[in-house]
Amino acid sequence: MGFGELLFLAVGLSMDAFAVSLCKGLTLSRADGTSMLTCGVWFGSFQALMPLIGFWIGSSFAGAIEAVDHWVAFALLGIIGVNMLTEAFSKEPSAPENAGDFAPKTMLILAVATSIDALAVGISLAMAGSVRIRTAVVLIGATTFVLSAVGVKIGSVFGDRFEKKAQIAGGLILILLGVKILLEHLGVIA
Repeated sequence: MGFGELLFLAVGLSMDAFAVSLCKGLTLSRADGTSMLTCGVWFGSFQALMPLIGFWIGSSFAGAIEAVDHWVAFALLGIIGVNMLTEAFSKEPSAPENAGDFAPKTMLILAVATSIDALAVGISLAMAGSVRIRTAVVLIGATTFVLSAVGVKIGSVFGDRFEKKAQIAGGLILILLGVKILLEHLGVIA
């Protein structure tokens, strides 16, 4: 997986954190550096940590399922992507009830919730093979940090116009990456 594909993956994974950061920004009359940094650090750290854990888990049993690893990666990324699309098109508001709370307990819960999909992606990366996990982890964490910090600012300025679009984009990106991994392993694309 090349740098461009890893960047594409990083943006897709960061969309949940971006959407939550937009919600956080909605609660602020003016986003300050502290609130932007808080969201960036929490979400970026967990988005970097979870794929690393997932990669370690996936690497532990990759040899046992090598014959179907591309199907596993395709299924995991597809399920996560479809879930993001389903959430984007649901009628219920996705803003957490404690959106204005930047307390560590609240941020921990939100960081874990928005990074669970990154754990599954880490497993997929182990199955995909030829992935520089250090590069992937740094890129995913840095991208999420930046987009989360920017999300707080955008949320405070523009409201919730971008939340659904971010979820849709993230879902589509993950589905497309899953399809690409599957097609590569089946020899359809090189």
